[in-house]
This record gives sequence, structure tokens and C-alpha cells, in this order.
Amino acid sequence: MDNCLGLLKIHVQRGVNLAIRDSRSSDPYVIFKLGKHKVKTRVVKKNVNPEWNEILTLSVSDPNTPVKLFVYDRDTFSFDDKMGDAEFEIGPYFNVVKMGLTGLPNRTIISKVQPNRKNCLAEESPIYISNGKVVQDIVLRLRNVECGEIELQLQWVDVLTS
Repeated sequence: MDNCLGLLKIHVQRGVNLAIRDSRSSDPYVIFKLGKHKVKTRVVKKNVNPEWNEILTLSVSDPNTPVKLFVYDRDTFSFDDKMGDAEFEIGPYFNVVKMGLTGLPNRTIISKVQPNRKNCLAEESPIYISNGKVVQDIVLRLRNVECGEIELQLQWVDVLTS
């Protein structure tokens, strides 16, 4: 973990209205990439509205590097089919984390990231306090596909430096 600033915990909650890539459904999974690091969810069989409810962790060395995600349909006898991709910036979230806010009431909204043509946000993305930690809720609209969204929540973990 060279020059690691901290760990980004990504709570991959669910996919919504994902594309059908098999005869009647899909077997989706998601790959997240940040720089050289890559993590992956489990496959959810025969479901275009999968509930992953998984927490994946990426080490962050540059908060200006976007997190990229790729959704695939698992296939047994051929290459996995692409089901869309998206990316999101962690800079606004990182900036709030580094403010070192303490003692704020639960659900206090610190900032909001607005959807626009340059990002993949499907709706406004709040950065707020939850149980004493800064979190960000994100709904991403998938690109390069006919339909689909992925719902996430970000949380930061500081790493100790010696």
C-alpha cells in the first residue's frame, strides 16, 4: 500500500433494473477498480435486481483518481457479457472526511454532489454523518448499456502511519 491515504469501504447494496444478458435474466457481478487495485462482488444468479449487500475495500493513494466499476453477466461456457460501466469521483467525499468533523448529530448532511453530464450519478448524492462516521450514498446510472443502476454507500477508514 504505497502512499496509502486510507481505505475506501464500498457497501455494494444492490443493482436495479439491470440488463438481461441470458435468455430471461442475468447472473450479475461487479468489479471495482481504483488505480492498480481491483475488487469484485459475488455473482447473484438469475436476477436483474440483485441484492449484494457486500462491503469491498480499496486502498486510496490519490483521491483525485475516479473509482471505475464494471458490471458483468457470468457465463459458464463463454466469455462473461458486459452489462454496463460507471465511474465516480471520491474527491468531494475525501475532502469532507479530512475536515475531521466530530460531535455532529446523526444524519447531518455536510455536502451534496449533484448529477450532471460529466458524472454517472442518477440522483443527488448526499455526504452525511451516520453513527459518528462520514458516509456518502451513491446511485450510479450505468453507461454503455440499455438500462441499470447500482446503489452504493461509501465509508472511510484511516490507516495508521508510523
